[in-house]
Amino acid sequence: MIEIIYKGIVIGILVSAPMGPIGLLCVQRTLNKGRWHGFFSGIGAAASDFFYAVITCMGMGIVITFVEDNQFILTITGSILLFFYGVYIFCSNPSRNLKKTREGTRTSSYSQDLITAFLLTLSNPLIILFYIGLFARFNFILPDDKLYSMILGMSSIIAGALTWWFTITSLVDKLRKIFNVRGLWLMNKIIASVIMILSVLGIVYSLA
Repeated sequence: MIEIIYKGIVIGILVSAPMGPIGLLCVQRTLNKGRWHGFFSGIGAAASDFFYAVITCMGMGIVITFVEDNQFILTITGSILLFFYGVYIFCSNPSRNLKKTREGTRTSSYSQDLITAFLLTLSNPLIILFYIGLFARFNFILPDDKLYSMILGMSSIIAGALTWWFTITSLVDKLRKIFNVRGLWLMNKIIASVIMILSVLGIVYSLA
């Protein structure tokens, strides 16, 4: 039981840790709107990762076939969605968000942050392939394991993911205090540009 919990937490952290577009989005929201906006975005990403973890656990063979058969469409669609969200971030005004945050007015609800992060993460089902590799590497739970083992394993994965997002948004929030308005504006442009570049690379890679 302890081994399942340990492996699940490690897998949850490893899936969340790569600083891809969603990670950058959480950083951007933490810098612009505050720690909890970034953390709730992380919760949305973790919920989507949890969804794919359950799917992977329940039927690896079916999942692999579906992803392989639809990899081109899935990659293109996810990349396009991320690109346009990157454009939205690039054109947004972080100083306006910062002013509203300091005045105590939320620029968007936590539920909106959670839902948008969930949907953007959900648009990249190729994460399933990462889960398959991790499950095999750690000899993690399989569909024929007992139900309580599966529940404990999935719970441990979500716990690991939430631990990661809580930690990273807390650290970024500390750095947020040293940024002035121009620094936030520059960071906004950099993060948005990286997201758009990653999205374009995803499209190019799919078409190559």
